[in-house]
Amino acid sequence: MLPDVLLVSAPGKVILHGEHAVVHGKVALAVALNLRTFLQLQPHSSGKVSLNLPNIGIKRAWDVARLQLLDMSFLEQGDLTAPTLEKLETLKEVADFPEDCADNERLAVLAFLYLYLCICRKQRWTAEDLELINNWAFQGEKVIHGNPSGVDNAVSTWGGALRYQQGKISSLKRLPALKILLSNTKVPRSTKALVLNVRNRLLKFPKIVAPLLTSINAISLECEQVLEEMATAVPAPEHYLALEELIDMNQHHLNALGVGHASLDQLCQVTMAHGLHSKLTGAGGGGCGITLLRPDLTGPEVEAVKQALTGCGFDCWETSIGAPGISVHTAASLDTPIRQALDGL
Repeated sequence: MLPDVLLVSAPGKVILHGEHAVVHGKVALAVALNLRTFLQLQPHSSGKVSLNLPNIGIKRAWDVARLQLLDMSFLEQGDLTAPTLEKLETLKEVADFPEDCADNERLAVLAFLYLYLCICRKQRWTAEDLELINNWAFQGEKVIHGNPSGVDNAVSTWGGALRYQQGKISSLKRLPALKILLSNTKVPRSTKALVLNVRNRLLKFPKIVAPLLTSINAISLECEQVLEEMATAVPAPEHYLALEELIDMNQHHLNALGVGHASLDQLCQVTMAHGLHSKLTGAGGGGCGITLLRPDLTGPEVEAVKQALTGCGFDCWETSIGAPGISVHTAASLDTPIRQALDGL
């Protein structure tokens, strides 16, 4: 039986290095952020299960009695293969969605339905449960991106920091305490289209683009080595200098791949004016960028950078890397602002 209120969350994520190259078999380093998405399940007497996603303006409801009559055999915990399109179609039928739906809002609804049905069956997640959640998230990634690497869903499921290459995931056992700024340029882009553009550029200029991808792979490996050194000893200024140089080199490589944007150039220029180093994270073409915050920075200095970025029209969050993955919470364990936001739904 479910408790009166069930709270679960998953972390945000950024790719430190390896975006786009990872699609072509290279190494990517991804980390979970201490910026979380929360899901609150609470029983009501209306006989309906309701979904409220205030950040994207979604409100929907389904009859619990109807859900209980569904054939849920496709949710069997032993099924650890990637979910088939037929299973996705089953969820679309439950949600009353058209067959060709693929927008982010509708996919968020499908993800909610899956989590709701799974949580009702089982409240404690084993390694197998997490693998199943990861596989379903990957199926959603395929609908959105066409040919995703699988790194996004993996790091949000397991948290921490992951090394990803050709479907093989390994955790970075030790991770130094690093703070970053995450900035959203608010420029929309299609990850699927950007991935396709890189592929087309590789086909058109293989002798140019292939070495770029190989170099990005080397940047990821070098970053992994620096992070390991920082985690096993006292981080030194030269470690942060190396991380900053790797950030700059990777950003130039990504621009050469054609996934940069004027807004991301502006982000890099603004932070560079404050002595900081930034790069795009994820698909590029707008979207988000990350800025490394050295430990020698003062609070006023960080605030000055944030104000400069928000002055450009960007959203900006100060956060740290290495957050835990998908988690179950009690209300008492949550910070007051989060509790108040959930209570207001």
